[in-house]
Amino acid sequence: MDWNKLGFQVVPTKTMYIARTDDELNWQPGEFRPYGMLEIHPASGVVNYGQSGFEGMKANRAVDKKIVLFRPQDNAKRMQQLAERFLMPPYPVDDFVNAIKKLVIENRKFIPPADKGSLYIRPVLAGWGPVLGVAPAKEYMFYAFTSPVGPYFKGGVRPINLLITDFHRAAPRGTGNVKGAGNYAASLYPLRMAKENGYDEVLYLDAREDRFAEEVGAANFFAILKSGLVVTPISESILPGITRRSIITLAKEHFEWEVEERDIDINEVLSEAVECFSTGTAAVVTPIGSVTYRGTRHEFSDGKPGEKTMALRDRLVGIQTKQYDDPYSWVVNVT
Repeated sequence: MDWNKLGFQVVPTKTMYIARTDDELNWQPGEFRPYGMLEIHPASGVVNYGQSGFEGMKANRAVDKKIVLFRPQDNAKRMQQLAERFLMPPYPVDDFVNAIKKLVIENRKFIPPADKGSLYIRPVLAGWGPVLGVAPAKEYMFYAFTSPVGPYFKGGVRPINLLITDFHRAAPRGTGNVKGAGNYAASLYPLRMAKENGYDEVLYLDAREDRFAEEVGAANFFAILKSGLVVTPISESILPGITRRSIITLAKEHFEWEVEERDIDINEVLSEAVECFSTGTAAVVTPIGSVTYRGTRHEFSDGKPGEKTMALRDRLVGIQTKQYDDPYSWVVNVT
Protein backbone atom coordinates (compact mmCIF):
# COMPACT_ATOMS: atom_id res chain seq x y z
CA MET A 1 0.00 0.00 0.00
CA ASP A 2 1.24 3.49 -0.88
CA TRP A 3 0.84 5.36 2.41
CA ASN A 4 1.53 8.68 0.64
CA LYS A 5 -1.71 8.41 -1.32
CA LEU A 6 -4.03 7.84 1.63
CA GLY A 7 -7.13 10.00 1.70
CA PHE A 8 -10.22 9.66 3.83
CA GLN A 9 -12.17 6.90 2.17
CA VAL A 10 -12.97 3.22 2.66
CA VAL A 11 -10.04 0.85 2.21
CA PRO A 12 -10.94 -2.81 2.93
CA THR A 13 -8.93 -4.42 5.70
CA LYS A 14 -8.65 -7.95 7.08
CA THR A 15 -11.15 -8.41 9.90
CA MET A 16 -14.34 -6.93 11.37
CA TYR A 17 -16.16 -7.54 14.65
CA ILE A 18 -19.84 -8.45 15.06
CA ALA A 19 -22.08 -9.00 18.10
CA ARG A 20 -25.86 -9.55 18.22
CA THR A 21 -28.58 -9.56 20.84
CA ASP A 22 -30.73 -12.58 21.72
CA ASP A 23 -34.54 -12.66 21.93
CA GLU A 24 -34.43 -10.87 25.30
CA LEU A 25 -32.12 -8.11 23.97
CA ASN A 26 -29.10 -9.40 25.88
CA TRP A 27 -25.79 -9.06 24.08
CA GLN A 28 -24.22 -12.34 23.03
CA PRO A 29 -20.46 -12.94 22.72
CA GLY A 30 -19.13 -11.29 19.60
CA GLU A 31 -16.98 -12.79 16.88
CA PHE A 32 -14.30 -11.71 14.46
CA ARG A 33 -14.86 -12.56 10.84
CA PRO A 34 -13.27 -11.65 7.51
CA TYR A 35 -14.06 -8.14 6.30
CA GLY A 36 -17.02 -8.29 3.94
CA MET A 37 -20.72 -7.79 3.32
CA LEU A 38 -23.45 -8.06 5.96
CA GLU A 39 -26.86 -9.58 5.34
CA ILE A 40 -29.82 -7.51 6.49
CA HIS A 41 -33.61 -7.92 6.53
CA PRO A 42 -35.48 -5.52 4.19
CA ALA A 43 -37.74 -4.48 7.09
CA SER A 44 -34.88 -3.84 9.51
CA GLY A 45 -35.21 -0.95 11.93
CA VAL A 46 -32.01 0.67 10.71
CA VAL A 47 -33.07 0.72 7.05
CA ASN A 48 -36.71 1.70 7.56
CA TYR A 49 -36.57 4.00 10.58
CA GLY A 50 -32.94 5.03 10.91
CA GLN A 51 -32.44 3.37 14.28
CA SER A 52 -28.65 3.52 14.25
CA GLY A 53 -25.59 5.50 15.16
CA PHE A 54 -21.84 5.19 15.19
CA GLU A 55 -18.54 6.29 16.68
CA GLY A 56 -15.31 7.43 15.08
CA MET A 57 -11.95 6.40 16.54
CA LYS A 58 -8.33 6.09 15.45
CA ALA A 59 -5.44 3.77 16.23
CA ASN A 60 -2.01 5.34 15.85
CA ARG A 61 1.57 4.17 15.86
CA ALA A 62 3.31 5.96 18.71
CA VAL A 63 6.94 7.06 18.79
CA ASP A 64 7.77 4.09 21.03
CA LYS A 65 6.49 1.76 18.25
CA LYS A 66 3.41 0.75 20.24
CA ILE A 67 -0.11 0.92 18.83
CA VAL A 68 -2.37 3.20 20.84
CA LEU A 69 -5.99 4.35 21.10
CA PHE A 70 -7.22 7.73 22.33
CA ARG A 71 -9.87 7.79 25.06
CA PRO A 72 -11.74 4.65 23.87
CA GLN A 73 -13.89 4.45 27.01
CA ASP A 74 -15.32 7.86 26.18
CA ASN A 75 -16.42 6.58 22.78
CA ALA A 76 -18.06 3.59 24.46
CA LYS A 77 -19.91 5.81 26.93
CA ARG A 78 -21.07 8.18 24.21
CA MET A 79 -22.45 5.24 22.24
CA GLN A 80 -24.42 4.27 25.34
CA GLN A 81 -25.96 7.76 25.34
CA LEU A 82 -26.97 7.19 21.72
CA ALA A 83 -28.49 3.83 22.67
CA GLU A 84 -30.60 5.43 25.40
CA ARG A 85 -31.90 8.14 23.04
CA PHE A 86 -32.72 5.68 20.24
CA LEU A 87 -34.12 2.93 22.49
CA MET A 88 -31.36 0.44 21.72
CA PRO A 89 -29.71 -1.90 24.25
CA PRO A 90 -26.40 -0.28 25.31
CA TYR A 91 -23.26 -2.18 24.43
CA PRO A 92 -21.13 -2.69 27.60
CA VAL A 93 -18.17 -0.33 27.93
CA ASP A 94 -15.59 -3.02 28.74
CA ASP A 95 -16.80 -5.25 25.89
CA PHE A 96 -16.62 -2.27 23.53
CA VAL A 97 -13.04 -1.38 24.48
CA ASN A 98 -11.80 -4.99 24.44
CA ALA A 99 -13.39 -5.64 21.05
CA ILE A 100 -11.81 -2.52 19.56
CA LYS A 101 -8.37 -3.44 20.92
CA LYS A 102 -8.56 -6.93 19.43
CA LEU A 103 -9.90 -5.55 16.14
CA VAL A 104 -6.93 -3.20 15.88
CA ILE A 105 -4.50 -6.05 16.54
CA GLU A 106 -6.22 -8.12 13.84
CA ASN A 107 -5.75 -5.25 11.37
CA ARG A 108 -2.40 -3.93 12.58
CA LYS A 109 -0.74 -4.36 9.16
CA PHE A 110 -3.06 -1.64 7.88
CA ILE A 111 -1.87 0.99 10.38
CA PRO A 112 0.16 3.62 8.51
CA PRO A 113 3.48 4.95 9.79
CA ALA A 114 3.07 7.68 12.40
CA ASP A 115 3.60 10.54 9.95
CA LYS A 116 1.39 9.09 7.19
CA GLY A 117 -2.01 8.58 8.82
CA SER A 118 -4.03 6.41 11.17
CA LEU A 119 -6.22 3.35 11.26
CA TYR A 120 -9.75 4.72 11.41
CA ILE A 121 -12.20 2.61 13.44
CA ARG A 122 -15.95 2.74 12.88
CA PRO A 123 -18.11 1.06 15.59
CA VAL A 124 -21.81 0.93 14.65
CA LEU A 125 -24.92 0.16 16.72
CA ALA A 126 -28.08 -0.55 14.74
CA GLY A 127 -31.59 -1.96 14.89
CA TRP A 128 -31.05 -5.08 12.80
CA GLY A 129 -34.30 -6.96 13.27
CA PRO A 130 -37.46 -6.46 11.17
CA VAL A 131 -40.18 -4.06 12.30
CA LEU A 132 -43.17 -2.77 10.32
CA GLY A 133 -44.87 -0.25 12.57
CA VAL A 134 -42.87 2.66 13.93
CA ALA A 135 -41.29 0.97 16.93
CA PRO A 136 -37.90 -0.18 18.22
CA ALA A 137 -36.46 -3.26 16.55
CA LYS A 138 -36.41 -6.57 18.43
CA GLU A 139 -32.85 -7.47 17.44
CA TYR A 140 -29.68 -5.37 17.41
CA MET A 141 -26.20 -5.59 16.01
CA PHE A 142 -22.98 -3.98 17.18
CA TYR A 143 -20.20 -4.17 14.63
CA ALA A 144 -16.92 -2.45 13.92
CA PHE A 145 -14.62 -2.21 10.93
CA THR A 146 -11.41 -0.35 10.12
CA SER A 147 -9.81 1.57 7.29
CA PRO A 148 -6.39 3.22 6.94
CA VAL A 149 -6.84 6.97 6.41
CA GLY A 150 -4.87 10.10 5.69
CA PRO A 151 -6.05 13.71 6.17
CA TYR A 152 -9.80 14.34 6.38
CA PHE A 153 -9.55 17.40 4.15
CA LYS A 154 -7.66 17.19 0.87
CA GLY A 155 -4.31 18.93 0.97
CA GLY A 156 -3.41 17.94 4.52
CA VAL A 157 -3.38 20.42 7.39
CA ARG A 158 -4.50 23.66 5.79
CA PRO A 159 -7.08 26.36 6.58
CA ILE A 160 -10.54 25.39 5.37
CA ASN A 161 -13.15 27.82 4.05
CA LEU A 162 -16.69 27.70 5.43
CA LEU A 163 -20.07 28.79 4.13
CA ILE A 164 -23.08 29.65 6.28
CA THR A 165 -26.25 28.50 4.53
CA ASP A 166 -29.97 28.68 5.31
CA PHE A 167 -29.92 25.06 6.52
CA HIS A 168 -29.75 23.90 10.12
CA ARG A 169 -27.98 20.83 11.42
CA ALA A 170 -30.24 19.93 14.34
CA ALA A 171 -33.34 21.23 16.08
CA PRO A 172 -33.58 22.07 19.79
CA ARG A 173 -34.56 19.01 21.84
CA GLY A 174 -33.85 16.83 18.82
CA THR A 175 -30.99 14.36 18.32
CA GLY A 176 -28.10 16.73 17.62
CA ASN A 177 -26.37 15.76 20.86
CA VAL A 178 -26.00 12.07 19.93
CA LYS A 179 -24.11 10.52 17.05
CA GLY A 180 -27.16 9.31 15.18
CA ALA A 181 -26.73 8.38 11.52
CA GLY A 182 -29.66 10.55 10.40
CA ASN A 183 -27.90 13.70 11.57
CA TYR A 184 -25.26 13.14 8.92
CA ALA A 185 -27.71 12.27 6.16
CA ALA A 186 -29.35 15.67 6.71
CA SER A 187 -25.99 17.42 6.25
CA LEU A 188 -25.19 15.96 2.83
CA TYR A 189 -27.21 18.40 0.71
CA PRO A 190 -25.90 21.61 2.34
CA LEU A 191 -22.35 20.23 2.11
CA ARG A 192 -22.73 19.53 -1.59
CA MET A 193 -24.01 23.06 -2.12
CA ALA A 194 -21.01 24.46 -0.29
CA LYS A 195 -18.50 22.39 -2.24
CA GLU A 196 -20.10 23.28 -5.56
CA ASN A 197 -19.44 26.90 -4.67
CA GLY A 198 -15.81 26.36 -3.73
CA TYR A 199 -16.08 25.90 0.04
CA ASP A 200 -14.83 23.01 2.17
CA GLU A 201 -17.59 22.80 4.76
CA VAL A 202 -20.69 24.40 6.27
CA LEU A 203 -20.81 26.35 9.51
CA TYR A 204 -24.25 25.77 11.00
CA LEU A 205 -26.14 28.33 13.07
CA ASP A 206 -28.68 27.42 15.75
CA ALA A 207 -32.18 26.48 14.56
CA ARG A 208 -34.05 28.56 17.14
CA GLU A 209 -32.70 32.04 16.39
CA ASP A 210 -30.45 31.47 13.36
CA ARG A 211 -27.87 33.55 15.18
CA PHE A 212 -25.42 31.46 17.22
CA ALA A 213 -22.55 29.40 15.78
CA GLU A 214 -22.99 25.69 16.49
CA GLU A 215 -20.98 23.17 14.47
CA VAL A 216 -18.77 22.79 11.41
CA GLY A 217 -20.39 19.96 9.48
CA ALA A 218 -19.29 16.88 11.42
CA ALA A 219 -16.91 18.76 13.73
CA ASN A 220 -17.03 21.09 16.72
CA PHE A 221 -16.28 24.81 16.40
CA PHE A 222 -13.84 27.03 18.32
CA ALA A 223 -12.88 30.69 18.05
CA ILE A 224 -10.04 32.63 19.65
CA LEU A 225 -10.98 36.26 20.20
CA LYS A 226 -8.84 39.40 20.11
CA SER A 227 -8.84 39.36 23.92
CA GLY A 228 -7.18 35.94 23.90
CA LEU A 229 -10.34 34.23 25.14
CA VAL A 230 -11.02 30.79 23.65
CA VAL A 231 -14.74 30.22 23.08
CA THR A 232 -16.70 27.20 21.92
CA PRO A 233 -20.48 26.79 21.60
CA ILE A 234 -22.50 24.92 24.18
CA SER A 235 -26.00 23.77 23.27
CA GLU A 236 -28.34 20.81 23.64
CA SER A 237 -28.06 20.41 19.85
CA ILE A 238 -24.27 20.03 19.73
CA LEU A 239 -22.46 16.70 19.75
CA PRO A 240 -20.26 16.42 22.89
CA GLY A 241 -17.04 15.81 21.01
CA ILE A 242 -14.25 13.87 22.68
CA THR A 243 -11.62 15.88 20.81
CA ARG A 244 -13.51 19.05 21.79
CA ARG A 245 -13.33 18.10 25.46
CA SER A 246 -9.63 17.31 25.14
CA ILE A 247 -8.88 20.67 23.51
CA ILE A 248 -10.75 22.52 26.26
CA THR A 249 -8.64 20.71 28.84
CA LEU A 250 -5.37 21.45 27.04
CA ALA A 251 -6.23 25.11 26.50
CA LYS A 252 -7.09 25.56 30.19
CA GLU A 253 -4.54 23.37 31.92
CA HIS A 254 -1.52 23.15 29.63
CA PHE A 255 -1.55 26.59 27.98
CA GLU A 256 -3.41 28.31 30.85
CA TRP A 257 -5.70 30.19 28.50
CA GLU A 258 -9.14 31.36 29.51
CA VAL A 259 -11.87 29.21 27.95
CA GLU A 260 -15.62 29.77 27.87
CA GLU A 261 -18.34 27.37 26.74
CA ARG A 262 -21.27 29.59 25.81
CA ASP A 263 -23.50 30.91 23.06
CA ILE A 264 -21.41 32.62 20.38
CA ASP A 265 -23.20 35.15 18.21
CA ILE A 266 -22.02 34.81 14.62
CA ASN A 267 -21.42 38.57 14.50
CA GLU A 268 -19.04 38.22 17.45
CA VAL A 269 -17.14 35.55 15.54
CA LEU A 270 -16.88 37.70 12.43
CA SER A 271 -15.86 40.88 14.25
CA GLU A 272 -13.81 39.63 17.22
CA ALA A 273 -12.22 36.30 16.25
CA VAL A 274 -8.58 36.27 15.19
CA GLU A 275 -8.38 32.47 14.85
CA CYS A 276 -11.01 29.80 14.31
CA PHE A 277 -10.71 26.02 14.09
CA SER A 278 -12.75 22.82 14.11
CA THR A 279 -12.15 19.64 16.10
CA GLY A 280 -13.08 15.98 15.74
CA THR A 281 -11.65 12.49 15.46
CA ALA A 282 -11.38 12.84 11.69
CA ALA A 283 -10.57 16.55 11.55
CA VAL A 284 -8.27 16.46 14.63
CA VAL A 285 -7.67 20.23 14.91
CA THR A 286 -8.24 21.94 11.57
CA PRO A 287 -7.66 25.69 11.12
CA ILE A 288 -10.44 27.74 9.55
CA GLY A 289 -9.27 30.31 7.04
CA SER A 290 -12.54 32.06 6.33
CA VAL A 291 -16.29 32.14 6.90
CA THR A 292 -18.64 33.49 4.24
CA TYR A 293 -21.89 34.89 5.63
CA ARG A 294 -24.60 36.62 3.59
CA GLY A 295 -22.26 36.98 0.64
CA THR A 296 -19.34 38.49 2.57
CA ARG A 297 -16.11 36.58 3.17
CA HIS A 298 -14.42 37.06 6.54
CA GLU A 299 -10.80 35.88 6.93
CA PHE A 300 -8.94 34.80 10.07
CA SER A 301 -5.16 34.90 10.55
CA ASP A 302 -4.85 36.27 7.01
CA GLY A 303 -6.15 32.93 5.77
CA LYS A 304 -3.21 31.08 7.35
CA PRO A 305 -3.12 28.54 10.21
CA GLY A 306 -3.34 30.42 13.50
CA GLU A 307 -0.44 30.19 15.96
CA LYS A 308 -2.56 29.09 18.91
CA THR A 309 -4.59 26.72 16.76
CA MET A 310 -1.46 24.91 15.63
CA ALA A 311 -0.04 24.87 19.16
CA LEU A 312 -3.19 23.05 20.31
CA ARG A 313 -2.99 20.64 17.41
CA ASP A 314 0.68 19.92 18.04
CA ARG A 315 0.07 19.23 21.72
CA LEU A 316 -2.94 16.97 21.06
CA VAL A 317 -1.26 14.94 18.31
CA GLY A 318 1.89 14.76 20.41
CA ILE A 319 -0.06 13.21 23.27
CA GLN A 320 -1.91 10.85 20.93
CA THR A 321 1.38 9.55 19.52
CA LYS A 322 3.27 9.67 22.86
CA GLN A 323 5.69 12.37 21.75
CA TYR A 324 4.55 14.29 24.83
CA ASP A 325 3.67 13.12 28.29
CA ASP A 326 0.03 12.21 28.87
CA PRO A 327 -0.90 13.58 32.32
CA TYR A 328 -4.58 12.79 31.72
CA SER A 329 -4.24 9.05 30.96
CA TRP A 330 -6.01 9.54 27.64
CA VAL A 331 -3.79 7.20 25.63
CA VAL A 332 -4.42 3.45 25.89
CA ASN A 333 -1.83 0.93 24.70
CA VAL A 334 -3.16 -1.77 22.39
CA THR A 335 0.18 -3.59 22.10
